Amino acid sequence: MADDHDLFRSGLRTLLEEHGVHVVGEAATGDAAVHAVRELAPDVVVMDLNMPVLDGVQATREIVATSPLTRVVVLTVSDEDADVMDAILAGACGYLLKDAAIDQLVAGIHAAAVGESLVSPHIAAKVLQRLRASRADTDAAEVIRAELSEREIEVLKLVASGLENAEIAARLHISPKTVKNHLSNIFMKLQFENRIQAAVYAVRSGIV
Repeated sequence: MADDHDLFRSGLRTLLEEHGVHVVGEAATGDAAVHAVRELAPDVVVMDLNMPVLDGVQATREIVATSPLTRVVVLTVSDEDADVMDAILAGACGYLLKDAAIDQLVAGIHAAAVGESLVSPHIAAKVLQRLRASRADTDAAEVIRAELSEREIEVLKLVASGLENAEIAARLHISPKTVKNHLSNIFMKLQFENRIQAAVYAVRSGIV
């Protein structure tokens, strides 16, 4: 857990451990979080954005670059568009507000641990609404059409519509494992860390 408020970390640690989440370490600054990840190799980091020395976005970017097996879930008070976009593009695979229920945070941690994503519905709606209101990025659309197969584009569109793997599988009449394979290919071809980045790119391109 990375948060600069000791009381918040202490309370959150107690709640998470009561819900079966094993907390291996804590950090009060962004740079301390980066060092802790290198030393402890956790599955998931719960990351605040507003921290001293190194903020949460910069820390997330460094963790994703140096410890790619560790997933980052942002837990913050900010629902500002810029903060959400910066965190997602830095590689966060979840974005939740601090007023979220503990069950929702635990679900986000478990989702991140297996490579899925969880974003507060309010946050996701804001981001996608903002992106859809902006002018489509024709270069992104061309890259998608040049790099991805027709089936991969179908999968990407459904990811950007907010569907999870099982729902995509049912919609396309394929297995969840096949969906996961398509996603792995999409991430590799377009150099994404997670499905949120892919969804943002797809919506920005105008293909959704």
